Amino acid sequence: MPLFFRKRKPSEEARKRLEYQMCLAKEAGADDILDISKCELSEIPFGVFATCKVLQKKVLDLHDNQLTALPDDIGQLTSLQVLNVERNQLTYLPRSIGNLTQLQTLNVKDNKLKELPDTLGELRSLRTLDISENEIQRLPQMLAHVRTLETLSLDASSMVYPPQEVCSAGTEAIQQFLCKESGLEYYPPSQYLLPVLEQDGAENSRDSPDGPTDRFSREEVEWQNRFSDYEKRKEQKMLEKLEFERRLELGQREHAQLLQQSSSQKDEILQTVKEEQSRLEQGLSERQRYLDAERQRLQEQLKQTEQNISSRIQKLLQENQRQKKSSEILKSLENERIRMEQLMSITQEETENLRRREIASAMQQMLTESCKNRLIQMAYESQRQSLVQQACSSMAEMDERFQQILSWQQMDQNKAISQILQESTMQKAAFEALQAKKDLMLQRIRSQIKLIETELLQLTQLELKRKSLDTEALQEMISEQRWALSNLLQQLLKEKTQREEELREILMELEAKSETKQENYWLIQYQRLLNQKPLSLKLQEEGMERPLAALLVELSAEHYLPIFAHHRISLDMLGRMSPEDLAKVGVTEAGLQHEILRRVQELLDAARMQPELLKPPKAKVLEPLEPTAPEEFPEPVRPSAPPSELEVPTSECVVCLEREAQMIFLNCGHICCCQQCCQPLRTCPLCRQEIAQRLRIYHSS
Repeated sequence: MPLFFRKRKPSEEARKRLEYQMCLAKEAGADDILDISKCELSEIPFGVFATCKVLQKKVLDLHDNQLTALPDDIGQLTSLQVLNVERNQLTYLPRSIGNLTQLQTLNVKDNKLKELPDTLGELRSLRTLDISENEIQRLPQMLAHVRTLETLSLDASSMVYPPQEVCSAGTEAIQQFLCKESGLEYYPPSQYLLPVLEQDGAENSRDSPDGPTDRFSREEVEWQNRFSDYEKRKEQKMLEKLEFERRLELGQREHAQLLQQSSSQKDEILQTVKEEQSRLEQGLSERQRYLDAERQRLQEQLKQTEQNISSRIQKLLQENQRQKKSSEILKSLENERIRMEQLMSITQEETENLRRREIASAMQQMLTESCKNRLIQMAYESQRQSLVQQACSSMAEMDERFQQILSWQQMDQNKAISQILQESTMQKAAFEALQAKKDLMLQRIRSQIKLIETELLQLTQLELKRKSLDTEALQEMISEQRWALSNLLQQLLKEKTQREEELREILMELEAKSETKQENYWLIQYQRLLNQKPLSLKLQEEGMERPLAALLVELSAEHYLPIFAHHRISLDMLGRMSPEDLAKVGVTEAGLQHEILRRVQELLDAARMQPELLKPPKAKVLEPLEPTAPEEFPEPVRPSAPPSELEVPTSECVVCLEREAQMIFLNCGHICCCQQCCQPLRTCPLCRQEIAQRLRIYHSS
């Protein structure tokens, strides 16, 4: 099988040489040689064999080229006598080479041949064969049939068959060896004539008694006759060539006319195409300008949205840091614990003043609302596959209690109140719900969780919008903000769980105190918690100025109210204080220090114009509070913050593209899936992070 080499384009000089040699071979009076050597050919050009066949060329010189193979058509050159393919890249010879019955010289020196075809034995006129400087190790036995072979050139040192010693002895020894191997009798080449003359010579020998001298005379006459025929054929070819040139010139004129017509049509078409292209380019440029303007507008909107979200997140983080650093939180917790211990002791006066009927009514409303929220919570909890086995045992007991509470809702109002007055378990449940609602720390944690959920939802929507616009600007900043909010959310959830555990411990302590069989124990505790005054009212009764308290609430610094009340700080005192003085009191945030002092100075300036602004309000007689149940539902303990009354942005699920996104994935913080689609997921669809925890969020209708 031939090897395939990469074809290299001939140089300009080689191409011109090939054209010249082809033209020279077709001229009148040219010899019988077609020399296209040194033309850098990688394959035989089209028309070479046809030229050799038509013009009866006897010599084909192809040496010093880059030929890798000879076509099978070479067997059609039956008049060829010399074939020179020295210094090429031939890897094999075609079997059709055996059809060159008049070939006398075959030179394949310096190629890449590994073997010779056995059809070489059919070259009955071959006299000279040069196969040196190749990779040939064996000669075909059929070469013994070439009786006219006088010279055989090869590399004896590399030969295997015939052996090296035979090959070194010369052509005659090689032919004798091959004839012996083939079972033929060897005769020297001098006893054989060329096949071209063999038949004529035999006939002349029979007709002429003169012998060889007369025979060679006839051969000369025969060659002269053939040369005369060749001249006639050459003249005929010349006439055909002239006729061909005449037809070619006529065709060229017609072609020139067609080219002229085509050129005019081409100019018209080009002009039309140019106008159409100009119109399209103008439309495209206008469309591109519109798209660029729209993209710029969307990017500006995204940038503005990012800045707003970043500022809100920064404020939220600062607020959380401020509240974490405040040591007064721990003090308020300790005070609250002391207060709860005081609540455990029930005085005789509170027992006498117990409004049983009103408190029972409030408890009935609280239990009804608490039952609704717990049913919603249980509907969600039942869908969590990972908690099914743990919840199975408790679900039956809770279902019985829910069924019992639902039956209470269907009772008559007076009958439900009477049953509440008799059931201490129901009184305890109502007190637990009201305690969770009244707890300020739990409300603060829930409000912060609600804000973080809103910010995470907006960040997720912003990322989705960025992906649709295929922009990556500020993407790293959004990712950092989302991770910070996610970590803060997990921290708040832990604080929320811890605070709920503390409230349950307080409830267990109260329950332990109730074992003294104190009558109406839970009713009195519920009434006491319901009548508890808010912190702002207590601070006013302690003498703190109302504008100052309102200012701290407005600046989200209400956790500093106990500190200002403890130190009896007034607006006049703040007007003379510096940021360093506020830091000594306990206000550590530099921005908050300057903002408090600036706002206080504005209040003092306004008070100088209208002094009545700082006058304490007249004392009013406080009417007794009627105990009522709270107007809001107590929030479920898990999995997240309660439904907000504010309008919250929503987004669709990226999996089903139908339902609303309801689940938060931790630790990444994305809100991108509904409750149904999130169950089989193990990684977040947006960032491909592992899902460590799923939280359900609730949107207000």
